[in-house]
Amino acid sequence: MHLFTPNHVKLLNSCYPPTSTLLTAGPDYSPNSHELSRLTYYASNNPGKLAKIGGELEKRLKLECRKARSGNIRSRASLLISLSIFRSLATECRRDIALLSPSLIGSVNFTLSLITSDLEVIARAASVFTAWTTYTNGHLIGTDSNVTSDYLTILKQFARHGSLSSSDQETQNRTRLIGLAALTAAINSEALYNDISHFGSQVEVILRPILMIIFDTPISTLNDQSSSVKEGSSSPYLAEFRTRPALERRAASIHIHIDGDKGPSMSDVSDASLHALFSLSSHANGAQLGYIMKSSFNNLNTLGYWANLEHCCWYAEKIAEWAQYQYRYVIPTWLVDSLLAHQGPPTSFTLLKTLTVMVTTVFRSSTPLINLSSSDIISNLLTLLLRYITYSPDDSTLAALVECISSLGCHVYYSDQIQDLAAELVNRIMLIEMQGLSAHDTASSSSSRSLAIRCILQALMGLIRAANASDPIEPPGKYRTPDSPTLNPDERASSPLDKARSEKAEGRLSRRTQVAPDIWQDILTLLCDPDPLVRNECASALVCYISEEMPRKGEIGDIDCMKHFRRLPDMSLRHVQGILPNITDPASKFLNSLHAYLFILALSPTLDPLAKESNLFTQGDPPIRVVSSMDSDDHHGSEEVASLPQSTNRRASIAQYGPKARKEALVLHLLEQAPSRLSTPPKASEEDYANILKVLTTIQLNVPMHGLLTGIPMLSALSTIVEVEGADPTLLQRIVTIKTVVAHVLITIGRVWKIQELVSEAEKVQKPILVIPGVLMIFVKSSKALSTPKNVATLHTSAIDFDHALSLIVSCRLVQEAFGLDEEGMRRRLSIKWTPQVALREFSNSTGYDATLRGDGISPLLKISPALMQIENISLQSLARSTRGLGVTDLREALEGRSSMSNPALVRPPSVSTLDHASSSFMVGEGHLRLTQTRSRTRTKKRPAQNNEVKDVLTRLGISKQSSNLLKATFPALQKSSQ
Repeated sequence: MHLFTPNHVKLLNSCYPPTSTLLTAGPDYSPNSHELSRLTYYASNNPGKLAKIGGELEKRLKLECRKARSGNIRSRASLLISLSIFRSLATECRRDIALLSPSLIGSVNFTLSLITSDLEVIARAASVFTAWTTYTNGHLIGTDSNVTSDYLTILKQFARHGSLSSSDQETQNRTRLIGLAALTAAINSEALYNDISHFGSQVEVILRPILMIIFDTPISTLNDQSSSVKEGSSSPYLAEFRTRPALERRAASIHIHIDGDKGPSMSDVSDASLHALFSLSSHANGAQLGYIMKSSFNNLNTLGYWANLEHCCWYAEKIAEWAQYQYRYVIPTWLVDSLLAHQGPPTSFTLLKTLTVMVTTVFRSSTPLINLSSSDIISNLLTLLLRYITYSPDDSTLAALVECISSLGCHVYYSDQIQDLAAELVNRIMLIEMQGLSAHDTASSSSSRSLAIRCILQALMGLIRAANASDPIEPPGKYRTPDSPTLNPDERASSPLDKARSEKAEGRLSRRTQVAPDIWQDILTLLCDPDPLVRNECASALVCYISEEMPRKGEIGDIDCMKHFRRLPDMSLRHVQGILPNITDPASKFLNSLHAYLFILALSPTLDPLAKESNLFTQGDPPIRVVSSMDSDDHHGSEEVASLPQSTNRRASIAQYGPKARKEALVLHLLEQAPSRLSTPPKASEEDYANILKVLTTIQLNVPMHGLLTGIPMLSALSTIVEVEGADPTLLQRIVTIKTVVAHVLITIGRVWKIQELVSEAEKVQKPILVIPGVLMIFVKSSKALSTPKNVATLHTSAIDFDHALSLIVSCRLVQEAFGLDEEGMRRRLSIKWTPQVALREFSNSTGYDATLRGDGISPLLKISPALMQIENISLQSLARSTRGLGVTDLREALEGRSSMSNPALVRPPSVSTLDHASSSFMVGEGHLRLTQTRSRTRTKKRPAQNNEVKDVLTRLGISKQSSNLLKATFPALQKSSQ
C-alpha cells in the first residue's frame, strides 16, 4: 500500500478529465491543457523522471486498450487522451526523447495490435509515431532489441493499413492514407538510415503498400502526378527534414476526415504513395539504393507483378530519376547483376525479359547516369545474350537484349565511350566468328554462331544510332543514306562542293569521337562468311556505319578540307596529307580493305574457304608449313611440312592455337581464292550482289572523294576480270550481273559529280537489274532478258567501256577542283594496279592502327603483312614497333631496366623463337605457308639498367653533353647567385 502518490503520477492523472465527462470530451478528446503544460514542463526540466512518466502512461494505455477492444466507450476516450499526452511529451521533450522511446514505441505497438479497425484510434497512434520519428536520432534501432522489434512491428501494421482492400471505397482510401502518412514519416526519419543492417528489412516493409498502390494506378495518372512531385512536397517540414536540426523540426499531424466531408479519392492515395517513394529515393545513398532495389525485387516477386511490363519500366525510370545524382548508376547496375544471377537455363523468361526492358528504359531516359561503368555493363549483357542464344535461340528475350545493349549509346560521358563500346562488340564478334558457341548439340552450333554474330551486329548498329540520336549536333559532312541501290532517274545529286558550302556555316563538332574505321577491320571477313544471313547482316551494318557514323575527315563536307581547296603546284597530294583523302588515312585504308572483301565476295567460287582442309568450328585445323628457327636467316632453308594436331577436344584445340591463328588462316585462304581469271561461276547469290551494290553505292554517296580513290581502281579490276570469252551461260549470267553492278555504281558516281555523259553511258547496261522496293534483291535468273543464252551473250557484249568511263571522271572539273589535281594527275592516281592483296596491304602498313583493341596487340593483317609484301623471314618487331614519342616514362623505364619491354624502339629486338608459340602468321606466295617468328617470352624479370639505354633515351630527348651548355646558359642569374 502506497503511503503517498508520486508527483509525476499526480501530474499525469490531472491531465485526464473526470470520468463522468469523458464521453463529452469529443470530438477532440484532448487532455486538460493547463495540467498538460505542467506535466510537460516538469518532464522537460526533470529528464530523469521522463522514463517513469512514460512507464506509468504505458501501463495506463494498455489497460485502456483492452477495455476499449471490449467495447468500453469511456476507455476508448481515455485511450485517445493518453495518446495525445504521449505526443505532447515527445514534442516538448525532444532533447531527451530517447528516454521516452521504449514506452512510447511499446504503447503504439500495443495499440495497433489490439485496435485494428478504429480509424480514429489508428490515426492518433500514427500521430504519436510521427512525432517520435521526427525527433529521434535512431540510435536505439539495432541497439535495443525490444525497441527494434516493436518498431518493425509498427511498420508492418502501418504497411497493412496502407495496402488495405475494402468494399467501402472511402474507408479503404482513408485507411491507406493514414498508413502511408506514418510510413512517410518513417522514411524521413533517422531511424531508417542510422543502422544499415536494418535498412533493408525496413524498406522491404515500407515498399510493399507503395508498390501495390502504384501498380494499381493507371500509367497516365502516375505520369501526371509524378511531374509535380519534385515541385512540391505534401509537407514542407518533411521536405526540409534533412536540412533542419532536430530541435527545429515540426512533426506532421495525422487526423481522420470528419464525417460528412467528401472522402479522399484514389488519386489522393496514389499521390501520397508517390511522395513517399520520392522521399525514399532522394534520401538514399548508393548502398541504400541497392537495398531499395533488392526490396523492390522481393516485393514484385511476392505480388506477382513482373508481367506488368509497363509499370515495371515506369518504376525503374522514376527510381533512377528521383535518386541522388551521384548514385543513379546503382539502378541499372543492380538490374544487370540480377540478370546475371540466373545461371544456367532461364527459368522465367517473363522475369528476365521484364528486367531487360527495365534496364533499357533507364538507359533511354533523359536522366543522366554518371559513374556508370559502361564497359562492364556491355560485357555482362553480351555474356547474357550468348547464354540465351545457347539455351533458347528462338526466345523473344534476344531482341530485348539487343535493344538493351544498343541503349547504352544514349548516355555518352567521355569522348571515346562509343568507340570503346564498339571495339568491345567487334572483339566479341571476331571471337565468335572463329571459335563459335558451345551448343548442346553439333547441329545447333552453326545456327547459334550465326545468330550470335547477327545479334551483336544489330546491337553495334543500334549503339551507334542511339549515340547519334542522343547527340543533338550532327557530324559535319553527313550525306543521306540511299533507300535503294539505284537512284531515282529523276533525282539528281547535288554537287559535293555545293553541299560543302551549305554545311560549312552549320558544321559543328559532335560531343563524342566517332567510331574509327579501323575498328571494323577484324570483322570485314564476315562479308565472305559461309552463312548468307551473316553476310547480309554484315552488309547492312556497313551501310549503316558508312552513312551514319564513319568520320568524314578529308571529305568535301569536312571544314578543315574546305580550307585547302586549291591547286597544288606540283600536282601532288603529299603536301596536304592528312587533310585531303590519301592512301594512308584511316578511311582510305578501311575502304581499300572493304573493297577487297567485296571483290572476293563477287568472284570467289566458294565462300567456305577452309571447308576442305579443316573446319573452324569443329575439331580440325588447317595444315601449315613450319619453318625451323635455326633456318630463320636462310631465305632458301628447308621447310618441314606439318599440320596442326587433330585434337579430339575442340576447346583444347582452340586454346592451343587461338582465334587469331584461325583468323589469319581465313584471310589468307580468302586471298588465295580470289581468281585472277574468271573461269568458274562465283558462289555469291543474287542477294549478295544486291548487298555489294548497296555498299558501293553508299560509299560513293557518303564519302565521294574517298570513294573515287578506293573504288575506281577496284571497279576497273572487276571489269577487267569479267572480260571472259567463251563462257557457259551460267557463268555469263554472273558476268552480266557483275557488269550491271559496276554500271549502277558508275551511275551514282556520275550523278554525285554531275558527269551526265557518264550517267548516260552507264544507264545503257542497267536494264537486267530488277529492284523491288524494301527488299533490294537482284533477280538475274528470273529476268526474262536472261532467259536464253543468246540474250545473255548480247547483254555481255553491251557492257560499259570502263576506260572511257575513267576518262570522263578524270576530265570532270569538279573532280579536279576537289582533289587539286589536273587531268593527268587524276588519271595516274585512279589508274593504279589494284588487287585484293595490295588493298589489304595498305591497311597493314598503317602506323596509326590501334593494336590495343585487339586481343594480342597485333593486327591479323599486320601479322600476314610479310605474305602480302612477299618478304621472307621478317620479324614482327619491325612491323609492330611503337611510333609514339619519347617522354619521362621512357626515361624512368630505361633507368629501371624496363625499356626493352615498354619501348622496343629503344633497344635491339629480342631473340625470336617458335618453340613456345602456336601459329601467329602465315606466308602466302610461291604456294607455301610458314610460321612467322615471334618474341620469346622466357625473359620476364626486370634487368638492371644499362648505360647505353639511358644514354639513348637522353639523346633522343635532346639531353646530352652537347646540350649541357645550353641548359646552363638558360639560367645565368641563378648560376651567379649560386657561385
